[in-house]
Amino acid sequence: MPSNFEGVEKSKNEFVIPFVGLKLGTHEFDFSVSDEFFEELEYSLVERGKVDFHVVFEKKETMMIADFELNGTIETQCDRCGDELKMPISGHYQLIFKFGNDESEDETLVVLPSEAYQIDLRSHFHEFITVSLPSRMIHEDGECNEEMEDLIDEYSAHSEEEEELDPRWSELNKLKNK
Repeated sequence: MPSNFEGVEKSKNEFVIPFVGLKLGTHEFDFSVSDEFFEELEYSLVERGKVDFHVVFEKKETMMIADFELNGTIETQCDRCGDELKMPISGHYQLIFKFGNDESEDETLVVLPSEAYQIDLRSHFHEFITVSLPSRMIHEDGECNEEMEDLIDEYSAHSEEEEELDPRWSELNKLKNK
């Protein structure tokens, strides 16, 4: 999996779990990503935010299992009006880390090279934040920029006659007003 952090300084250890020194069993870690995290990303749907991660990391003889719980608020643009939007997000994800040389087709299985001694979680955090976003990011009813909503109404206006001829207009209006 390519990383969005290719050009980022490798000395940043704040999102790294050095598993070599860990005993077998369960270990818990807390991480927090903020504006600086999102600024480092070349391409991101999120511009700013603060998201906390609680990671329960279980080290076993032949693998490691990590459960991720995320909670926070991100800032992006409203898909409807284009104004700033603060949106709460949360989610629960699991990854399994195994050693080997073969790439995995399973998105929950991460294959580590045999010489690995730590796991950098930055790209996983970015991925979990991204998949936690709703498909449509819009303000709650009545919170969108009124000027923009008026423009949308003005330029998407159609006659009742058009609606009767093509029922898709009424379906589009239902979607727009959600």
